[in-house]
Amino acid sequence: MKIKRSVSSKRGRPRQFDVDQALDRALRVFWSKGYEGTSLEDLTRAMRINRPSLYAAFGNKEALFRKALDRYAQGPAAYVREALEEPTARGVVQRLFRGTIELLTDRRHPRGCLIVQGALSCGEEAECVRKELAGRRITVEGAIRRRFQRAPKGDLPRNCDSADLARYVVTIIRGMCIEAADGATRAQLQRVATMALRAWPHSR
Repeated sequence: MKIKRSVSSKRGRPRQFDVDQALDRALRVFWSKGYEGTSLEDLTRAMRINRPSLYAAFGNKEALFRKALDRYAQGPAAYVREALEEPTARGVVQRLFRGTIELLTDRRHPRGCLIVQGALSCGEEAECVRKELAGRRITVEGAIRRRFQRAPKGDLPRNCDSADLARYVVTIIRGMCIEAADGATRAQLQRVATMALRAWPHSR
């Protein structure tokens, strides 16, 4: 359901704006420019609100970025959660790779991955943001590891290390994100996924 919130304009009159739509616009700016590369002017222009409205509805820039990250996880990157429901460990990874490639090559979205690249080049002032993104990446890796640990008998080799396998999978995905940001095509990324799956451990 769309949420509208009243905020004060410069003349003191209440103004209605769609919070979800404004957040979607902020997400796109952060996704395109990264956290530090995005200015408050960029945000207010894209969101079509003034600074007092932004602060009243979302808090400061860092708080808005965290909300945009949540929006990203629930929307464009929702395939990660869905992939973990696949019945086999290999199916999980295939779905993760497929979802990643679809996201990275969708022309409706900015290039690259917000979670991987959102704060790669930030300075010391954005250390909290860099830690936040690192924490979210670790959370995803942990969810994949736990899914592998729950694999039924025969799905993975008995000597398979779930932590190593999860790290391998997320390393491939992060590499795809960097490659996509540099212009890799869908076909090229699909070949990477195919090669990565050739190393998938087989039960004996």
